Amino acid sequence: MDDGAREGHRTTVQRGYDALAGRYDEQRSGAGRGGELVRELGATLPPDSRILDAGCGAGVPVAATLSERHRVVGLDLSRGMLDRAAANVPAARLVQGDLTRLPFADGAFDALVSYYAVIHVPREEHDTVFAEFARVLRPGGRALLVLGSADWEGENDDWQEWGEPMRWSFWGPERNRELLAAAGFDLVDAETVDDELGGTFEHVTVRRP
Repeated sequence: MDDGAREGHRTTVQRGYDALAGRYDEQRSGAGRGGELVRELGATLPPDSRILDAGCGAGVPVAATLSERHRVVGLDLSRGMLDRAAANVPAARLVQGDLTRLPFADGAFDALVSYYAVIHVPREEHDTVFAEFARVLRPGGRALLVLGSADWEGENDDWQEWGEPMRWSFWGPERNRELLAAAGFDLVDAETVDDELGGTFEHVTVRRP
């Protein structure tokens, strides 16, 4: 994918989520195993740990759950989603930004969670995303990531019949593990989970040594 195609991909995702922020917020409850994994991660951390919700969307379930005991920073490409997150999780600090260029210092966070966000980044850039995740985590910090359970990329012209296009791009588990290892992460756990909006995705926990 060339630079123009990547930028077009990114623009489709950003505009789609800007337009669909309210509909998405109504549908993303955080119930089920995905929400449990967020709570389990939060319970392993000391109170007031600093956590990045990378691709926070409307703030549910990650920021909303973790802000009860921790200091959460939410980052998202979509301004519309950040507006919803501000209403849902007033305790969180919210920043507009791109996963490939995180606007944070090295080692700024004790943990990082990224739900249903990396899967929208052109997969040729996933190595950059994982390197950025490793950079902003302190040594010993953990990351909980939603990644592809199969190798696939494509576009839906009318996602969920909500009237807007959306694009996805992701690798399968084997390539994900290679890229995470190359970024310096150790694999802790991986579990395939059904998404409440359809499909299945792998929820991967990794640790920065």
